[in-house]
Amino acid sequence: MSVAKVIEITSTSPGSFEDAIRKGLAKAQKTVDGIKGAWISEHKVELADDGTIKHFRVDMKLTFVLDD
Repeated sequence: MSVAKVIEITSTSPGSFEDAIRKGLAKAQKTVDGIKGAWISEHKVELADDGTIKHFRVDMKLTFVLDD
């Protein structure tokens, strides 16, 4: 029998939402084994004073299988 757990992380990137997702997953995989999937629950942007996009931010839920 397998048991999975879900954790939520937030990641940012100055480049794109995709880059924020990739960086967040890469960082999580350094400390969490067995990540099987990710659900992107939120997309947000932070604007600079001049109105340009300063950061792309994603909130995601990661699912991983617990060790026996």
